[in-house]
Amino acid sequence: MTRKPDEVPAELMQELATLPVFYALEGRRVVVAGGSDGAAWKADLAAAAGAQVDIFAAEPCPRLKAVAVARPHLTLIVRGWRADDLAGAAMALAVIEDDAEAQAFRDAAKAHGVPVNLTDRPALSDFLMGAIVNRSPLVIGVSTSGAAPAFAQAVRARVETLIPASFSAWTKAARAFRPRVMASGLDFFARRDFWRRFTREAFARIEHAPQDSDLDALLEETRRADEASARGRVTLVGAGPGDPELLTLKGLRALVGADVVLFDDLVPAAVLDLARREAVRINVGKRGYAPSVKQEEITALLVKLAKEGKNVVRLKGGDPMIFGRANEEIKAIRAAGLEAEIVPGVTAALAAAAALEVSLTNRDTARRVQFVTAHTSDGKFPEDIDWRALADSRATTAVYMGNRTLPALSKRLLEEGMDPATPAFLVERASTPQQRIIAGTIHDLPQRVAQETLEGPCLVLIGATLRG
Repeated sequence: MTRKPDEVPAELMQELATLPVFYALEGRRVVVAGGSDGAAWKADLAAAAGAQVDIFAAEPCPRLKAVAVARPHLTLIVRGWRADDLAGAAMALAVIEDDAEAQAFRDAAKAHGVPVNLTDRPALSDFLMGAIVNRSPLVIGVSTSGAAPAFAQAVRARVETLIPASFSAWTKAARAFRPRVMASGLDFFARRDFWRRFTREAFARIEHAPQDSDLDALLEETRRADEASARGRVTLVGAGPGDPELLTLKGLRALVGADVVLFDDLVPAAVLDLARREAVRINVGKRGYAPSVKQEEITALLVKLAKEGKNVVRLKGGDPMIFGRANEEIKAIRAAGLEAEIVPGVTAALAAAAALEVSLTNRDTARRVQFVTAHTSDGKFPEDIDWRALADSRATTAVYMGNRTLPALSKRLLEEGMDPATPAFLVERASTPQQRIIAGTIHDLPQRVAQETLEGPCLVLIGATLRG
């Protein structure tokens, strides 16, 4: 049974509470009203963005006075604001407690055509100001549209752990290097390849402050790259067993940089959604006992897309190097003169072990772990397995795609002398909210499984050490 690769139509953007924008304020006038610490923060923020800030406060707090001294482009005017103060401003910001005054400030800003933000007054504001991760010129804004400011702060803290302050050196270097890259003589595709290499280098040496020598080395590396390599590349990425949080950071970065993503049926939507919105998504699913895309078609499509200059991610469930036909794809990619990179993933056996909360190894009872597949390429039960090794009481065995051939597997292992009381588990949809565990022994697990309806991917674990 075969099927054709199926391009998944790009979905429309889901509803947005607000549209995130980044407002250029360099050299433009911003009016701030209020004398509190909150007003001081708004004034400091606008000044940090390069604005000429006029702040009106009848009773400025100490923090506001300190900001006025520290910021040369901030003028503190010790009086209340007036409507004509907003004339010619690019933006108006205010922290006003009195309802009537807040409405008056809003009306004055509207009369002068000035976008306004009033703290804690979303109904009177044209825009909201969220939490900020400052790695300038990389700036990340986080907003919950005022629904949960504490949650936005928590998200900001999480992002800051992923992108340390030292990363700003790389973003500043990108801005400084761009004119030289544009003047380097590299064409569009080669320049895109340069920035991919630059990005990989940045995340690999995130604490390093890049120098001109780094630019020279990356330019030379790009020039030396094979013509086809500069035109496109393929990255084999392990999507993990199902839980999107088990996708590696390197896998996430590959997804974010992909032009095209070829994915399997077993890749959950939550992982696929992490790819950038503009990326083309093509389903090339291969499923046992179900219509599947031929491997030759998948391989040919990978090569074709990469030769067109695309950055292609081949997204595979679990780990791409475990029963994923990766060798065939890597061989074809390299034979075409293209680059192939492999990003490992968490394989299903490890997720199943985590579900059982039992180690696959034990220094006394299990010194070996073996991964096997329970059916051949034509879907039949495999006969060319070292059955004595599989029946070894000192090993733990992970059987991939083993639910349909489980009765035959159990029968053969018992014939080879495996203790009928050996623990055996079938784990369905390991690591996901739909995870299910069916426990038994190698003798009775087939009967237990036969009584259940299985819909998701399954893995069987067998071994004495699984007693825990």
